[in-house]
Amino acid sequence: MCGIAGQVNYSGNMPDRTIFKTMSTTLSKRGPDANGEYGDTHCHLVHRRLIVIDPLGGVQPMSVKKKGCEWMIVYNGELYNTDEIRSQLCAIGYTFHGHSDTEIVLKAYIEWGEKCLDKFNGIFAFAIWEKKTGRLFAARDRLGVKPFFYFQDGDGIIFASQVNALLVHPKIPRAIDSNGIKQLLLLGPGRSCGLTCIKGIEELKPGECITVTKRGVTKRIYWHLVASSHQDDLVTTIEKTHYLITDAIKRRMISDVPLGCFLSGGLDSSIITAVVAGEYKGKNIDLNTYSVDYLDNDKYFIPNAFQPDCDNKYIEIMSRYVGSNHSSVVLDLPDVVEALYDACDARTSPGMADIDASLLLFCREIKKHDTVCLSGEGADEIFGGYPWYHNKEILFCDALPWSSSIDARSELFRTEVIGKDADEFVYNEYKKIISMCSYIDDESVYERRLREMFVLNIYGFLQTLLDRKDRMSMYNGLEVRVPFCDFRIVEYAFNMPWKFKSHNSREKGIVREAFKSELPHEIINRKKSPYPKTHNPAFMSAVTTRVMEIMKDRSSAIYNLVNVDYINSLIQKRQEISKPIYGQLMNTPQVVAYLVQLEYFIQHNKLTII
Repeated sequence: MCGIAGQVNYSGNMPDRTIFKTMSTTLSKRGPDANGEYGDTHCHLVHRRLIVIDPLGGVQPMSVKKKGCEWMIVYNGELYNTDEIRSQLCAIGYTFHGHSDTEIVLKAYIEWGEKCLDKFNGIFAFAIWEKKTGRLFAARDRLGVKPFFYFQDGDGIIFASQVNALLVHPKIPRAIDSNGIKQLLLLGPGRSCGLTCIKGIEELKPGECITVTKRGVTKRIYWHLVASSHQDDLVTTIEKTHYLITDAIKRRMISDVPLGCFLSGGLDSSIITAVVAGEYKGKNIDLNTYSVDYLDNDKYFIPNAFQPDCDNKYIEIMSRYVGSNHSSVVLDLPDVVEALYDACDARTSPGMADIDASLLLFCREIKKHDTVCLSGEGADEIFGGYPWYHNKEILFCDALPWSSSIDARSELFRTEVIGKDADEFVYNEYKKIISMCSYIDDESVYERRLREMFVLNIYGFLQTLLDRKDRMSMYNGLEVRVPFCDFRIVEYAFNMPWKFKSHNSREKGIVREAFKSELPHEIINRKKSPYPKTHNPAFMSAVTTRVMEIMKDRSSAIYNLVNVDYINSLIQKRQEISKPIYGQLMNTPQVVAYLVQLEYFIQHNKLTII
């Protein structure tokens, strides 16, 4: 994986090259192994590389000349069907100098143009400059695993893998407008699909591409979920689910550097671990697996409907079952609190508090041993793992299921800041995602609503989790691959009847059935449990101390954003907010930590609220 950045400027008024050097430096954690640049009159491209495949043959920016034309690419990602595409290109006369997928992507574009996207199975964000025509083409993968942010001005476009790399450019205002502040306070740690909280900075949506010429900028969605009738019976559906998941995992094992697995003892990570371990066993390769927890967390853990038990017991069962070299990373709370700032830098926005910070520290430890890891993001979204798929009251609530009410946020933040139309703002975001849903004519109201819930999860909740996983891992130069986000699995699951998907009336029932002979029964029958958060009251004490210190300064950002009396009461009386603000993970300690990150984000990036 890598970091990319660049600018196209048709006026020829490019900034000093030191700006691009600074952009490159800002992205250095994404690509610590190598860097490169390309520049001409109208285009400058920047690349930072994390070397995973073909160290010599994958150098970027990469150029290809053919029939008097030249194309340059900067690419961040991984293709999982390179052999198939290479064979097609070889059959029509192309030759290759290495085995990197960067060369595949560039030559596929030269041959098929934008239609090359239809052939790719992978995670990616890339930009290709056609020097002769003065055209820039850029695209993002179907599920939005890899990021692509950009800013349009009258002369062209500026783009980067991360927002902080854009902020060093003098053309980009360091400003948060009314829409941006509402995103931070009403949607955070999520955000509007395709937008950021910084004025003028947008993001390519999942499955979107963009073309930049002297005539202007055009965007189009090249992939979206299409509703169709499911033709397979239950037995065939089980078999195909097993095949698609297994194939997706095996395709993501290609690497020239060490590869490990996240292992929480849950269904999704255990399936991935079992498949990888099975492949490695035949090659006499030892598999490293990793889990994360907090020091003394077991002393304060109280079972609840969302998290009925801790991971440790199941991790031990699964690690012993596959014979992995397992490492349990145990984090100390002071380190987690300090990492809130690095986590905010990694996202260039406030995020999921200790959930982000712990993942960042977790990835830092993994990187000491492995450069690539596999993780289970996406399974709950596409196979019905969350409570809002199963609770009809939540399912049919006309709102974002992970943030169905803004009551808690309305208590937290000043009315004059979030506006009297706060409910409408959040509802419009909900309706915007729903409008992307496709239906078939003869399905029931229930199945129709489940389709909408699927789309809400893909373009809403999942995007926050993918942002988190990409930023926290790449901040440490660790590449994390997510097999369940293979678009073939997503397309198949979108059209799968609920009675199949929830087989045996279980969350992810079809997946449990498909892999029941390959996993211990304790793992197959385990109820879903989320990524661990800290339960130690010392975390709340630490972040409240920092918030109280910040709010002593009446010129601080959050002092002028929050309902100070309510925050003081919340802290002093040790009350709980009325309802978690983003799924069950963002409760009072995480909300207070979010405020710490929010203040740091605004001050550290020298942002103005307008």
